[in-house]
Amino acid sequence: MDKKKAGFLFGVAAGIFIWLLPLAGLEENGKKCLAFTATAVIWWAFQTAPSGYVGGAYVALLLIFGVAEPSVVFRSWTGPTMYLIVGAYLIAGAVKKSGLGERIAYAFMIRFVRSYRGLIVSIFALTAVMSLLIPNPWPRAMLILSVVSAVIACADLKKEDAVKAGFCVFAASVPVSMIFLTGDSTINPLAVSSSGVSCGFFSWFLYMGFPAFAASVLTCIVFLFLFPPAGNLIVRVEEMRKRQKALGALSTGEKRTAVWLAAAIVCWLTESFHGVGVGWVTLGIAMLMGMPFGGVLTAEDWSQVPVNLLAFFTAATAIGGVGEATGMNAWAAGALLPSAVPSNAFVLALVVAGISMVLHMCLGSVVTVMGIAIPAFLSFTEGSGVSPLAISLIVYTACACHYILPFHHLNVLVGVGEENGGYTQKECVRMGLGMTGITLVTILCVEIPWWKFLGLI
Repeated sequence: MDKKKAGFLFGVAAGIFIWLLPLAGLEENGKKCLAFTATAVIWWAFQTAPSGYVGGAYVALLLIFGVAEPSVVFRSWTGPTMYLIVGAYLIAGAVKKSGLGERIAYAFMIRFVRSYRGLIVSIFALTAVMSLLIPNPWPRAMLILSVVSAVIACADLKKEDAVKAGFCVFAASVPVSMIFLTGDSTINPLAVSSSGVSCGFFSWFLYMGFPAFAASVLTCIVFLFLFPPAGNLIVRVEEMRKRQKALGALSTGEKRTAVWLAAAIVCWLTESFHGVGVGWVTLGIAMLMGMPFGGVLTAEDWSQVPVNLLAFFTAATAIGGVGEATGMNAWAAGALLPSAVPSNAFVLALVVAGISMVLHMCLGSVVTVMGIAIPAFLSFTEGSGVSPLAISLIVYTACACHYILPFHHLNVLVGVGEENGGYTQKECVRMGLGMTGITLVTILCVEIPWWKFLGLI
């Protein structure tokens, strides 16, 4: 029996076992929710089936067995988060299709890359710049990789250094995607919506911008230390300029895309003035880009939106909502967490971050761990005076900034292989060990003091 089939049967057995257990203090629907959640988590962990199918099965079980009303199960679809994901994928596709992203990346690289260290630093900087233009880390990383590959082709670079540069593209996307709310349109909005606290583009940047920037700088330094160059990088700038020139003059599609991007960024930054959430702005801009006068998106571009991700995200967010409605979250917090909330903010952060990181190492999925851990910790800290947003962001940082193996973070997983970033699991583990320290330093030495200064905690 292979791993997938074994994982499937193990998940079913675990669910039935939990359902039959006499769990004191947990109502019947809460027990069903716990059983189905355990089954889905095991299926995700064993990669029994693509995440969307597992997510769809979990949602179906909740509805078939009447664990919660559809309005609770599909609560994520009544808010802006899901539509931010849809709009972000459409905008990302438009930037890539028009060629605007490639043009910007070439101009950046030609200006700043003259050495191996310059290449690594430029990848981090370009990722930050492009995170405002392409609000999704995967197409953004693939676009940057295509430009970095062109730089490598125009340089005398050893193969092992080329692998390091390819890995850097995806390693950089992990901390840099945390700087802006739209840096990762999947998990960043989830951290906000799970907290139940309103947090727009500017508020996110206020609370997470500095810690995420610090994490990005630390990651860049550690990367240069762990992956030093094996030889000198000699860039043939004139050849790169020829490649840039081959793109031709700025096309009509690029101009229109640039206008819509500028409009989106202005609306994101001025959310506090107009009051329209970043999710609705992103969806609205994407829809306008497909109108006759928009002239950027077509009917075929809807294929850029991954339905399997939406199914997975629906299930992951349903864990928290249904768990709250059935009492599962409060029961889990009481059964698994300490009896009292630590009064010291640093001790509390260490407890929350430590447990979240352990769960992440076991389950692998950032979204899954956030869906389980955030509601449990919110129940645990209820009435303690600690901001739910702070708790949610600590869990988020512990998962979104950390990985050991490629499957621990999709931003790293999508680049594995000769046909992608060129790196293997070996590079991920080496960098991942460093990310453990970076994550804890970011939470304890940057986030907590910074949030204390801002009055969040």
